[in-house]
Amino acid sequence: MLVRMQLTAIAAVARNGVIGVAGALPWHIPEDFARFKQVTMGSNLIMGRKTFESIGGALKGRISIVVTSRPGPAETLTPAECGAETRLLWVSSLDEALAAADPAKPTFIGGGGQLYREAWPLLTDLDITQVDRSPAGDTYFPEISPDTWRETWREPHDGFCFVNYTRA
Repeated sequence: MLVRMQLTAIAAVARNGVIGVAGALPWHIPEDFARFKQVTMGSNLIMGRKTFESIGGALKGRISIVVTSRPGPAETLTPAECGAETRLLWVSSLDEALAAADPAKPTFIGGGGQLYREAWPLLTDLDITQVDRSPAGDTYFPEISPDTWRETWREPHDGFCFVNYTRA
């Protein structure tokens, strides 16, 4: 029996679909950062090289899997450096990233735009911070169509909402 892996994209997305500009977020929402940490702690976090560089390194308590055409060595960071669950892996494709992910842990796609588009047909869920702005940007999230995605949960805040979707 073929069991499909749960694969969730996690992103903060503006009304106009913007998720980044010049390698950075075009807003600062501390609640979004806190939620990202809470939701992804203890998981596999797959991201592109530019996203990894914008974050500044492997995230504590997660398996960071970086997809790049210039892979580096796999690293297991010591618990003293980053915590027992922290690992950093470099791979050259989304398929390799999915194969490297620990199947006992949740798996998230954490950006950027190209990786979201590549993973789109495989995604089962979306964990979105809907940002109530339309900033200029150069990186976009794919359109969340109601024909494909069903909203399952919403938590409103001033200027943004946390929203979960499941593939319809």
